[in-house]
Amino acid sequence: MQIDDWSRQVATDQSADRSAHSKVMTFQKVMTFQLEKNETDPKAEVYAQLAAQLRSLIEGERDFIANAANFASLLYHSLFAVNWAGFYLLKEGELVLGPFQGLPACLRIAIGKGVCGTAAEQRQTILVDNVHEFPGHIACDSASNSEIVVPLIANEKLIGVLDLDSPLFARFDDEDARGLNELAEIFVQGSSDLK
Repeated sequence: MQIDDWSRQVATDQSADRSAHSKVMTFQKVMTFQLEKNETDPKAEVYAQLAAQLRSLIEGERDFIANAANFASLLYHSLFAVNWAGFYLLKEGELVLGPFQGLPACLRIAIGKGVCGTAAEQRQTILVDNVHEFPGHIACDSASNSEIVVPLIANEKLIGVLDLDSPLFARFDDEDARGLNELAEIFVQGSSDLK
């Protein structure tokens, strides 16, 4: 994985009938990432690169939903053997589907139900090696075999959870938990409309 430097892109001539003297020049930040799903990179290195990429993605953007959408896409396209990455957001006492990448998902999850609801209730990261053995597991995608859920806390309040699924059994471990918790913290701190 590699982060390219910011570049400037010049847009000229907003319409064909403008004269040469009235060209409009705009400068726009353009960010490109080379995203690779590589199972051989050490996880600590992968998460360090993802942290740098996430900081770049959310820099200057305060909107929570926009940042969540980019964050979900970054995880989905960067992590090996992930078939779903996204958010459930706390609304009126239940978790409601937020931005995600993967197959369509369950729309609402009660607090305390399934892996997401349990992580939200306990306010702690939950790793599940085999979701089929988790009491009350909610199966949105039958191809998912393992899962990790990280609660999102802002100003000491639960705002939702970050959820990742994998078709592999025991895909996630303590290194993933550390890396994803760090990324979740960067994300929450960078979304200033939560403050």
